[in-house]
Amino acid sequence: MVRLLKFESFLNESSNSVIDLVKDLAIRLHGDQKRKYSGDPYYTHLFRVSDTVREYGGDDSMIMAALLHDVIEDTPTTDEELILELETIVDPQMARDIANLVVELTDVYTKENFPDLNRRARKEMEAKRLGEVSSRAQTIKYADLLDNGEDIMKNDPSFGRVYIKEKERILNYMKYGDRILYNKCLDSIY
Repeated sequence: MVRLLKFESFLNESSNSVIDLVKDLAIRLHGDQKRKYSGDPYYTHLFRVSDTVREYGGDDSMIMAALLHDVIEDTPTTDEELILELETIVDPQMARDIANLVVELTDVYTKENFPDLNRRARKEMEAKRLGEVSSRAQTIKYADLLDNGEDIMKNDPSFGRVYIKEKERILNYMKYGDRILYNKCLDSIY
């Protein structure tokens, strides 16, 4: 029995050290980026999203993907580069799993990709797309929506009303992630 407890303790320590390496990677890849309203280092958002995913039972790949969920969208890093970076930290299969989650969470219907569509049309298409991603990615997105919503409502209530409508639209399509976290997102709207 004692031997088993020591082994479980080793696994937890090992897992935490790997997650710490991914935290360092997220900090490095996001560089000097700041949160729009607070001016805090961008990684503070990533850490909060990751902590929420962990709190709601996310596996290690989900926790690490939460730390990296904006890296393809907000930095020059490509999905191939992300996999290579991750393979220096975790095995190739886990690196691909994490990167696949990040790709699922990366906006496709951006202004750059669809300049002829207005924001509302792009957000509707993105909401539909998010409704098709894995339940694991949806759980991470719920954590992201919660953190962004709190930040926006606190610092820009006028845009917050727009964001809340967009969040509601996304949640109308995205129903396969963690139910408790999904309901927490819904509660934050009303």
